[in-house]
Amino acid sequence: MTQAFKPIRPRRIAEEIIGQIKELIKKGELKPGERIPSERDLSALLEVSRPSVREAITVLEAMGYLDSRQGGGTYVRSLAQTSLADPLTSLVGEKDPSMLHALVEVRLGLESWSAFLAAQRAKPEEIVRIRDLLGTMEKQAEGGGWDADIDSRFHYAITAASHNTLQIHILDTIHSLFHTTIQVALMEFYHKADTIDILRRQHRDIFDAIAAHNPERARQKMMDHLSMVEEKMSELLAEQETFP
Repeated sequence: MTQAFKPIRPRRIAEEIIGQIKELIKKGELKPGERIPSERDLSALLEVSRPSVREAITVLEAMGYLDSRQGGGTYVRSLAQTSLADPLTSLVGEKDPSMLHALVEVRLGLESWSAFLAAQRAKPEEIVRIRDLLGTMEKQAEGGGWDADIDSRFHYAITAASHNTLQIHILDTIHSLFHTTIQVALMEFYHKADTIDILRRQHRDIFDAIAAHNPERARQKMMDHLSMVEEKMSELLAEQETFP
């Protein structure tokens, strides 16, 4: 029986670093796509040697938590990236209306809850970030419409403000797919002045509810907006079925 016990050894410094970084990712303090401090800076912050930091980063890369880019630093990877991104990307690649419609339904669930949580949890600087993106959209709207990138960044900023780590990682993974639904919607439906005005009001209503920390209103305003997008995608699907 006594042979089953093994001596307890102190944890190595690299293991402590790995545990701390993993915990920050788990808590959402380090978000997908965020650049972590340099090896030198981490060494100073943690008061450990650079070789220990280098070893920890290498292990975290192998585990899929971090991604080092040649000459560009080290970034947090989406924890859902490997399991979700590739097969979904191939399905949406041809912008099939039925798949785009399915994606809007997914957005309805994920983003309405993101808005609800953001209204509860958003920090002042996150409110400012969402407001600035809205301001850019409204400025672009004066010229007839905004681009898909600024629209998707607005929605992503709301999810980031939800402080739900898993939801942030999932949305980061399928962010490019959501971007496709926005891009198609802008191209197919949103070139009309009256539609742009409606969309501008919808995005303003979402922001106002989050800034006022009204979770239920934020959820409902996001639902109203994405329900309109779903309706437009349904129209596109019906048109393609009528004229194959």
